[in-house]
Amino acid sequence: MKTISSTQNSYIKELLKLQEKSRERKKNGLFLIEGKREISLALKGGYEIDTLLFEPSLFTEEQITEFGISPSISIEITKDVYQKLAYRDSTEGVIAVVKTKDFNLKQVTFSTTTPLVLVLEGIEKPGNIGAMLRTADAACLDAVFIANPKTDLFNPNIVRSSVGCLFTNTIAVGTSEEICSFLESQNINIYSATLQNSNEYHKNDYTKATALVVGTEATGLTQIWRDRATQNINIPMQGEIDSMNVSVAAAILTFEAKRQRDFKL
Repeated sequence: MKTISSTQNSYIKELLKLQEKSRERKKNGLFLIEGKREISLALKGGYEIDTLLFEPSLFTEEQITEFGISPSISIEITKDVYQKLAYRDSTEGVIAVVKTKDFNLKQVTFSTTTPLVLVLEGIEKPGNIGAMLRTADAACLDAVFIANPKTDLFNPNIVRSSVGCLFTNTIAVGTSEEICSFLESQNINIYSATLQNSNEYHKNDYTKATALVVGTEATGLTQIWRDRATQNINIPMQGEIDSMNVSVAAAILTFEAKRQRDFKL
């Protein structure tokens, strides 16, 4: 088994570029995952491991076998190299170099006639995207669509903040026009979270095929979502401000839809 002991190793430098630069991830079709749970979820989600790097005092060769990963694609690294690559504070001792996936909208199919979908338009902060992917996983949504993306989904901050839910959700990326047209072609009702021409979110029926659409806190949704919505919706605010964190808003809307569906069952 190969061993890398120098932080100046050319391969390690290439991996650092994958961490830091979106264009490198896109060019090479690779990204990094850190942590046992996250790697396990990626494997479960059908992602292909290119290389596994491990620090033997924290992660053993026996554990590689438990992953079902061949030792032939594994590299032992020293503590210094691991700390150079590690993106988060926890020290599980394992990092996977993983092949990216294509989030093509055309690949999405639903196993139900009443899917529940979350649409995120133009969300910039990776932490918010990660939080909403966690909400989608917790609610077992049928899909998450990213409209007009501002960052690639393999950004290490999204991988980390989603705690593996990047790999557990059905995800597709496209323009707002593409996603809106796809939803309409599937006869999915669109509920756009916006203050303009809206009613209170809990007054709508989400038991039918439903897409819940949220936008940025600064500018909200673009006009296409307001114009083509089945209904614009809002979360009543009783304090001094007129907005809340987008991931919190998405969770409120998502679990109201789940509450209605569970009650109907």
